[in-house]
Amino acid sequence: LLNNINMKSIHTDNAPKAFGPYSQAIKVGNFVFCSGQVPIDPATNSFVMGGIKEQTRQSLLNAQSILLEAGLKLINVVKTTVFLSDMSNFAEMNEVYAEFFTQPYPARSAVAVKELPKGALVEIECIATAD
Repeated sequence: LLNNINMKSIHTDNAPKAFGPYSQAIKVGNFVFCSGQVPIDPATNSFVMGGIKEQTRQSLLNAQSILLEAGLKLINVVKTTVFLSDMSNFAEMNEVYAEFFTQPYPARSAVAVKELPKGALVEIECIATAD
């Protein structure tokens, strides 16, 4: 069934390479589904220095770079999911998150998880539309 869907893989060198069997993003119709972005600086292939604020900023910059490769911007985002390694980081994550999005804000889920890849404090995925 999946072979009948017109899926296009999106890739940019301005975001971390996938470190597993997945795409940075997939475009289907007018939607772009971005994989979760952890705070890896693509220039160094290492985590950014700092805490939750710096990690949130880098995760969103990575998502933004992927969307730009697809011809979209953060204003095209309709849904995000924020994964936190510790819910006590929510307020600081939210401060940085608010710098990237304007009203109408995308729908969002924010959940705490036991662990994130490579020990990240945050991972952010998004869905955007060209409509």
